[in-house]
Amino acid sequence: MAVTALIQHHIKDYDAWREVYDGFADVQKAGGVTHESVHRAKDDANDLLVIHGFANDADAEAFLAGDELRDTMQRAGVEGDPRIQVYEDA
Repeated sequence: MAVTALIQHHIKDYDAWREVYDGFADVQKAGGVTHESVHRAKDDANDLLVIHGFANDADAEAFLAGDELRDTMQRAGVEGDPRIQVYEDA
């Protein structure tokens, strides 16, 4: 069953974050991300919601638990721990 992951986090600088995020696209695809989108909070451009789709829960769990994702988020300037929720398609 397909799943969608919602990742909400605050970043230091959007432009710097975006450069790292865009450079991570091949890793996302290899990790099972089938589609993605990025959204900025209306009142705080550094408050982001990233949405990733996966074919199944196993792909989502493996990608989200990976060291490479954690290290890339730190390099991109993510502040604090991200809030991650995974939903199954209904």
